[in-house]
Amino acid sequence: MSPIPARAGSSNRQAAPQEEESEFFEKVVFINRCAKVVKGGRRFGFAALVVVGDQNGRVGFGYGKAKMVPESIRKGTDQARKNMGTVSISGDTIPHQVLGKADGGKVLLIPARAGTGIIAGGGVRAVLEAAGVKNVLSKSLGSNNHLAVVTATMDGLKQLRTADQISSIRGEEVKGHPMTEASDVSAQVFLPPSGESPNKTEKAPEETSAEAPNESPEEESK
Repeated sequence: MSPIPARAGSSNRQAAPQEEESEFFEKVVFINRCAKVVKGGRRFGFAALVVVGDQNGRVGFGYGKAKMVPESIRKGTDQARKNMGTVSISGDTIPHQVLGKADGGKVLLIPARAGTGIIAGGGVRAVLEAAGVKNVLSKSLGSNNHLAVVTATMDGLKQLRTADQISSIRGEEVKGHPMTEASDVSAQVFLPPSGESPNKTEKAPEETSAEAPNESPEEESK
């Protein structure tokens, strides 16, 4: 008997699933490599510090460990998504000055006016970008360890309270930081009064110069 020909498209191969674009902001802050010396040589392991946020007040971080770099990043991303929490922000900046502490890390965060940008680097910048903060000043006052700096930044963000939240707790009106009020005013659009067009420009009055008589004194005498 002749062998039955295989049907077209009957292969067991399956199309690889397409990776969907994540709706969250993800950033790998640091990848650490450690080595274990054994009889046959050295065995390497990797640890990835990942920050994830929706850039709208929710942010979290994770620390994944694995034998390969991609696997450690995936574990860190999954852990960061599980640890996401809500932080209080005022417009594009933070409501007030705050000092975050974690282990040996200390991070100072100060509100800034619109147009300043994120004055930070490393893990502090990654956390602030993921949280949705666009104008802020920062200073690291403690350890330079990446995990300690990220944890201290998260501790500082969790301490933030807006003026409305403090007012509801105290039962009295509380004013916010001047920088937050300035950012709110700069975001407003000022329109001209009704009846005036925005492109209307007033013309300066034209100066009329009096013409001097051209007659000479001799002609006047005649």
